[in-house]
Amino acid sequence: MNTREQKLQAFDRLLTIMDELREQCPWDKKQTMQTLRHLTIEETYELGDAILENDLEEVKKELGDVLLHIVFYSKIGSETGDFDIADVCNNICEKLINRHPHIYGDVKVTSEEDVKRNWENIKLKEGKGKTSVLEGVPKGLPALVKASRIQDKVAGVGFDWEKTEQVWEKVQEELGELQAEVKINDQDKMESEFGDVMFAMVNYARFLNISPENALERTNKKFIGRFQYLEGKAKELGKELKEMTLAEMDVFWEEAKQAQ
Repeated sequence: MNTREQKLQAFDRLLTIMDELREQCPWDKKQTMQTLRHLTIEETYELGDAILENDLEEVKKELGDVLLHIVFYSKIGSETGDFDIADVCNNICEKLINRHPHIYGDVKVTSEEDVKRNWENIKLKEGKGKTSVLEGVPKGLPALVKASRIQDKVAGVGFDWEKTEQVWEKVQEELGELQAEVKINDQDKMESEFGDVMFAMVNYARFLNISPENALERTNKKFIGRFQYLEGKAKELGKELKEMTLAEMDVFWEEAKQAQ
């Protein structure tokens, strides 16, 4: 592994390259925070994919792409005189020190939950004019991620179930309410109850220390792998999938499961 000095040299090298690109490259010179935004989101998702695949070589590469964007935004900020990379680093340092009073102050904690509760309370005090812990949840988050963040935040201030069993009972209760609406066939109420089931399941995942986003994406990838195996086998037989029976497809599906 690299020494602290080597790490600082590497970061300095990146800053120098960013300066040169901003001055000399036609594409880099044109970029603004607005034009970079969608690219940053894309790079973040690519990093997430690499983490799910546990491809550490790819994680390293994608972290570099994300770091480049941080440096890029900071360079643009320095050009407008609003902030630079030092301000960004110092800001997060001060935030971390302030939100870890059990490390940098005299607050005592006995568990991870104590730390999370302190974190949310401190964030609420830091917020300018904020009156709710939920104001910190970005509106543009995907619904599944947003549900998870909402539950984390309210749990951080003590609004939470006491036992995992209670959460599972809530899931079952919501499933029962969904089934009742399915029997009535009221589309609007079915959608509402389905949302309640998903929200309860996200909460249950939190108690099991499972990321619902990661869990669902793992299933997505698993399904894609099995279906593509099925497509490959159909092609070997010279058939279209729509020409195969469900029983025929199930044979290859089971083969794919065993292969995985």
